[in-house]
Amino acid sequence: MGNPNLVNHHLQSEPFFFSAGPVGALLLHGFTATAWETRPLAVRLHAQGYTVSGPLLPGHGTTPEHLNQVHWQDWTAAAEQSYQELRAHCQKIIVGGESMGALVALYLAARHPEAAAVLAYAPALKLNQSTAALVKLRLAAPFVAASPKDLTNPSPNWQGYPVNPLKGVLQLLAFQKAVRKLLPRIHQPLLVVQGRLDKTVHPSVGEMILQGISSPVKALHWMENSTHIVLLDQEIDEITRLTLDFLQAALAQAG
Repeated sequence: MGNPNLVNHHLQSEPFFFSAGPVGALLLHGFTATAWETRPLAVRLHAQGYTVSGPLLPGHGTTPEHLNQVHWQDWTAAAEQSYQELRAHCQKIIVGGESMGALVALYLAARHPEAAAVLAYAPALKLNQSTAALVKLRLAAPFVAASPKDLTNPSPNWQGYPVNPLKGVLQLLAFQKAVRKLLPRIHQPLLVVQGRLDKTVHPSVGEMILQGISSPVKALHWMENSTHIVLLDQEIDEITRLTLDFLQAALAQAG
């Protein structure tokens, strides 16, 4: 049952498409995760009439070795395909994601000025790692396939690889650099949500994004009791409320 390469492989890793109204939301999962990561928010948005797409990005939901073989352009190409498929069904499109998925959403927003809004949950624009640790990672990546994650107290509600494939991490670092350059091209209403207990992403990323984009409408909210995976943590209902309120205002302004 499920993929044994995944933590909590009994959960649903498959991509999903929930058809509903004329406004579509593309929700993108994070590094080493699966489409399960965005499913709880997707179900809640769908219940409010949004059509929601949750693709599985290349290198994910298979094996850690596979993730070491893809490039960040593979993630954006797959997201672009999902964006176009959703656009064929809907009049307006929202792009969103968690962690690495939030970077993909920012990338799409920069390339698609017609996108109506951007949702960035725990955006992984900068990792909470020292310069020395990142140098060590770059030196190790050609020789070490993956580093194990700390799964001392594994979440029963997160699905993905139990390791970080190091060549894949290098692609994430390269992608961060590419997205930073694109921030001034983003003009859409943008919501950032960060967890106060997040040890993965640097706490400055929300402000970095808000200062870097050209959007006149932007907001940053902190979830005081949430870790990095904010969409699977205990404040998902509050995040949903913030998201729905933000989208209602953004879409009303767009007309």
